[in-house]
Amino acid sequence: MPFIHTHLPKDTSPAQQQGIVEGIHQALVDSIGMPQDELFNMVAPYEPGQFWCNRTFNGMARSDRVVVVEITMRRGRSDAMKRALYAAIARNLAQRADVAPQDVFIFMHENDYSDWSVGEGTFAMALVQQPGSGT
Repeated sequence: MPFIHTHLPKDTSPAQQQGIVEGIHQALVDSIGMPQDELFNMVAPYEPGQFWCNRTFNGMARSDRVVVVEITMRRGRSDAMKRALYAAIARNLAQRADVAPQDVFIFMHENDYSDWSVGEGTFAMALVQQPGSGT
């Protein structure tokens, strides 16, 4: 279950926000095989002057409307899967929300089942362990 934290300019319209969230979600479904019902995306608007970045870093030509996508998910995806995921997110955001691909900044945090509780305070590791495994 990936958890997404999307930072975007405060004046992003509700329709564009929806396109961004849906575009990220569909990229996860298509690229890493995430189940369709695993949508968890916290949208955080930022004001002008709250996000600073070099507009030409790594040869890009960024605007002042950068969308930052933080993905936290369980460890185990290959570099090829991540490459496909990042490309799909940028493509989907361009198509669904008119976000320039060079304005899409993505980074990933990876962890293990032991780092999650997805409801009722239940240790997520218990959901994937076999009975009698002892931990």
